[in-house]
Amino acid sequence: MRIKLVPIGNSQGIRLPKSVVEQAKLTTELELEVGDGKLTLRNVQSRHNWEADAIACHEANEDRLDDWDATTADFEGDWE
Repeated sequence: MRIKLVPIGNSQGIRLPKSVVEQAKLTTELELEVGDGKLTLRNVQSRHNWEADAIACHEANEDRLDDWDATTADFEGDWE
């Protein structure tokens, strides 16, 4: 399918046919990825079960930040 860029204020955009939006099951908020001469659009994936993931992280003792400085110190001097 070929489509054209259209002016939208100081920007440009595309119009997606209703059938394309329905077929791709697009929602009103999309993620746009740009690279190698192409664009990829996908629905924003909201994080489900974040509370359960946070509890599991805590129970595995993976939510501690007190050792952060020790980790970053491992790389000191490597940039020179």
